[in-house]
Formats: sequence, C-alpha cells, structure tokens
Amino acid sequence: MGNKVMTFVVLMLVMCYGVSVAVGYTGDQDEGWRRGTEKEEDWREEQESGGRRRPEEEEGHYPESGGEESEEGWFLLPQAKQVVKTAAGEMRVVMSARSRVVDKPMHIGFITMEPKSLFIPHYLDSNLILFVRRGEVKVGLIYKDELGERRLKTGDVYRIPAGSPFYLVNTGEGQRVHIICSIDTSESLGMGLQSFFIGGGSNPQSIIAGFDHEILANAFNLKQQDRLQEMKRMFDIQQDDHQDKSETWSWRKLLNSVFGADSNENKRRRDDYDKGKGKGKPPDSYNLYDRKPDFRNDYGWSMQLDDSDYSPLKHSGIGVYLVNLTAGSMMAPHVNPRATEYGTVLRGSGTLQIVFPNGTQAMNANIEEGDVFWVPRYFPFCQIASRTGPLEFFGFTTSARKNRPQILVGAASVLQELKGPELAAAFGVTEDRLRRFVDAQREAVILPTAQAAPPYKEERKPPKEEEEERRQQHPEEGERREDERREGERRGDAGRGEERREGERRGDAGRGEERREDDRKEV
Repeated sequence: MGNKVMTFVVLMLVMCYGVSVAVGYTGDQDEGWRRGTEKEEDWREEQESGGRRRPEEEEGHYPESGGEESEEGWFLLPQAKQVVKTAAGEMRVVMSARSRVVDKPMHIGFITMEPKSLFIPHYLDSNLILFVRRGEVKVGLIYKDELGERRLKTGDVYRIPAGSPFYLVNTGEGQRVHIICSIDTSESLGMGLQSFFIGGGSNPQSIIAGFDHEILANAFNLKQQDRLQEMKRMFDIQQDDHQDKSETWSWRKLLNSVFGADSNENKRRRDDYDKGKGKGKPPDSYNLYDRKPDFRNDYGWSMQLDDSDYSPLKHSGIGVYLVNLTAGSMMAPHVNPRATEYGTVLRGSGTLQIVFPNGTQAMNANIEEGDVFWVPRYFPFCQIASRTGPLEFFGFTTSARKNRPQILVGAASVLQELKGPELAAAFGVTEDRLRRFVDAQREAVILPTAQAAPPYKEERKPPKEEEEERRQQHPEEGERREDERREGERRGDAGRGEERREGERRGDAGRGEERREDDRKEV
C-alpha cells in the first residue's frame, strides 16, 4: 500500500513539476483574464463615447452611418488577446462584445499546439465547443466519473462541459494543431473566464496547492514526516528547481503515459474505450467536412450543425456553421431570427455589411483571414467575397436549434413570398414593376455579384399582351386611357374637319382667282 501511495505521489509531483516544461505556462491566469475584462470595459466605453448613440440605449435610436468608427469597428471584435505563449504553443481569446443586444455572451478562443505538446489537465467554468481547424489531437475528459478519451481530426467538432477536467495532446506527426473554440460563459462565476488547473507547478499553480499541508497529508494518507516534505516540494516547487534533476523520476515514463505508450494498463483502457465498456466513454465527435452542404450552387456552399445533428450541442445551446463563397459571390442579405452569430474568417477576404433596424447602414467593413465578427439577432447582414479568391468563414450561433434564416433577396426570399399588391403599395410601385424587380434574380441564398454574373436579360412579352395585362390589373387606368383616346379622336376629327373646310375655302378662292385671270386674258 505504501509503495502504491508513494508511486502516486511521485507521479503527481512529476506532473506538477513538469508543467512548465511540457506546457510552459507563463503569466498569471487570473490577472490575464482580469485585463481582458478591463479591455471589454474600455471597448464598451469607447463605443459609448463616440459621436453617436448606441443601439442598445433605451430611447431606441441607433448610430448613424458615415463615421469611421460606426462603419468599421462596431461589429468587428477586438484583436485576439494572448493568454499564454510558450515554445509548446499558445492560446488567444477574443472577448465577447458587451452590449444589451447580445443575447448570449460568447468568447472565441484560438489554440495552437506544437508537435508532442500537452495542454495540461484543468477545468473551466465555461462550456467549450472545439473545432479542429487543422491537425490531430487526443482529448482526455472526465465523463461520468471516469476518464474517457477521443481522438479528433481536422474538421471535428467536440463539446467539453463546464467543470469537466480535461487535457489535450497533439498526436500528429510533426504537425501543429489549430483549434477554434467557443467559450460559453452562461454558467460562469461572473468573474470572466476562470481556469482551474489540476496539474501545475508554480506557474500555473495547482488548485490542490491551496489547501493546508496537514489537510493534504491526511487526504493523501501521508503520515511520515519525510513524505510530508515530499508533498511540500510537490506543490511549492519553483521553476528554477528543475535544474536539480532526480533520476528516480522517470520523465520517459510520464511522457509515454501521456503520449500513448503501449503499457498493459493503457492497452486495456484503450481497448475498453474502443469496445464501449464502462460508463466513462464520452460522446463521439462530429466531422463537419464529412457532412454534405445544406445548400450548394455554382457560387458557393453552406452548412449548419444543430442539436438534431449532434446532440451534445443542446446542452450548451450553441450551433455551428461553415460557409464557402467563390470569388466575387455573396451571401444574400438575410436575417437570423433565432440567434446571434459569431464568425471568424478562415481564409480569403471580402466585405461584411450589417444594417440597423431603422434601415441605416451599421457597418461596411473589409474582412480578412483571422478577423472575428458578430451579428446581433434580427439584424440584416450579408458577406461578399473579394474578386481575388474564395472567402471561407466558420462560426457559432447562440442557439442549438435549427436556424431558419430569412433570406431577404433572391429566388427563395421573403420578397418572393410577399410579392403582391400589399408589397407593391408599400414600395409605391405597380405589381408588374415589383414583379420584374423581384424576379430579376434567378439564384438563391448564395448569389453572384455584377462582376461575376452575366447581365440579366428579361423575357419581354409582346406589347399587346403587356397592354392587356396592365388593363386587367388596373381597370381604372384602362378606362382613363380609353377616355383619352376618345377625346383625342374627337379633337382629331374636329381638327381634320376644320382643315378640310379651310382647304375647301382656299381651293374655292384659288379656283375663283384662276377664272378671273382667264377672263382677263380673253379680254
């Protein structure tokens, strides 16, 4: 029993001591997040102090377009804040917008891991939805009181619940791992995102180190003074102490256990996971790139993932989407009536336009790879790819239910469904003119721009058919035109009669003059 306990203590000590080597965390986590929160406040004050009103103010007014600040920065989130950076990788976080129109705050995280690196065991006070942008990673997660592992590849989506201890290991051969994650703070402590490190040395420090040594001695069943001293070293170790190497600590054994050594215990545990034994098997991942697009045409494709496709999403209330636009194409102006959208540009560049509810332009900004944007629920918006190449963007929505975006323009749009006398009256045009205007776009959802599409050639009806159609739609106009025609004919007949009489008068006068001339000649 004593040997087993001692072995466990040594392993714990190696894990905590090796944190700075395996991961190399630097900086105070709490202080980092505190600075991030202050930055949110600064950003909010900056928006409030601009020369316009904020859209969330109680009076219901909205910022006027035209200013650089209102058009360029309102819905583009600040640059990602670097939380940690070491030789083993880095993590950056883009803080959520702070506004009353944000129905569910969400931070966006970016994790980069070098080959053979470890993201040390810890848990968060926030739900995570991971999207593996590139590479392969092993996730270890405490699920139903047992350790479960999942191997993720490029395109996989995976959920880590708030409060569940987990770790990440880059298992790719000589390849970096790039992960984008949503950080849902709805279950947080209200103190900003908080990380609780289970394994740690002096920086970051393990949460276990916060207890009194006597409490820990009893908890670990360490009664002897020498073992108590070992425990103190375990939790109070300094980074410089790693120079005093202890040959009794088997670094190779530790790293092999982390990176998948073929020990009998690891083999048994891995086989149990693969066979589905035990209650600790966590849910599977979902690969976006293996999914067929929900919509596709010659100008791009789009897909969205909801809780009906991947059930773990319903526990977080988060949806996922991925859009690819070909060069020069655009996502039709549309509205998401169910959720706020957060997005990041994966590759390419283009333009993002957003409109306020009062019909003024909220933003018209260029976006490029790495930019993060957000669009409030109900706000109309569209994305346009540049003519130099495709635009691909990925993101999260604040609802796990199936989103049914309202497309405003195009073949399958709200205008098509509303096309009728009511909408024509609202625009102050005839139904025929409205029909020609709405039907001019033959594509749906993803549209070509003027530079990418041939000019539209309208199929005109013969003039007589158009005249008959107008007469049927507007009988009062037909009656008016008929009265004008009759009046014209009446005036024309009167004019022609006057001309005839004048001609006859002039003709008679001319003939009389000719007769008199002939009479003079005869005389």
